[in-house]
Amino acid sequence: MCVSAGEPLPAAVYEEWHRRTGIEILDGIGSTEMFHIFISARPGHVRAGSTGTVVPGYEARVVNDRLEEAPRGTPGLLAVRGPTGCRYWRKPDRQRGACAAAGTSPAMCTVRTRTDRSGTWCRNDDLIICGGYNIAGPEVENVLLEHDAVLEAAVVASPDELRQAIPKAFVVLKEGVSPSDALATALQEYVKHELAPYNAPREIEFVDALPRTETGKIRRVELRERRAAQQRRAQARTTCRPRACVS
Repeated sequence: MCVSAGEPLPAAVYEEWHRRTGIEILDGIGSTEMFHIFISARPGHVRAGSTGTVVPGYEARVVNDRLEEAPRGTPGLLAVRGPTGCRYWRKPDRQRGACAAAGTSPAMCTVRTRTDRSGTWCRNDDLIICGGYNIAGPEVENVLLEHDAVLEAAVVASPDELRQAIPKAFVVLKEGVSPSDALATALQEYVKHELAPYNAPREIEFVDALPRTETGKIRRVELRERRAAQQRRAQARTTCRPRACVS
């Protein structure tokens, strides 16, 4: 048996693993607040790109910011209730922000995750709001990974004055493939063909490797900070004058 957690499992990775080994990967999602995995795939019932179904003993539903149940097929927050849970030590604000609890029991935690129409769950941090559209970063990553030239991909929100944020893709290419403007355009068109056009990354940066934690998770925070630093440097250059340069 093979299991996966911590990062969304791309459909392309699952399918290639299954093709080579014949073994299913059981993906799942849990949280610190609930102290347990509460949604998981089951042997013989795995759907590539989907995390699975609710574990017995837990309840899960998609709600809006007011904790009202959202219509099926629309994105929202994932509200979970079950027999497990833990509390933030001496951090009541964090506790209130994460859990709608009765008394001291974390009876129901609103995990900062969202789901899209395909059933893929993703962390709220990975949701990109671009001009009023909700774009799930992992969903765009899954499509990029299906392209023959792409080895790895991470899609994060890049600040934008007009649209609040735009999706930016950091892409690691397969050996022997060279980065180019033409390839970046081809990847954008590929995403537009597979998903709604507004999901396509507005910016693509080719990198040698993606930053990862000790456990192998992509450090998306670092990628977002890298993009913000690039924008600050660009703004600094635009404020430069021949005799009075602001550094």
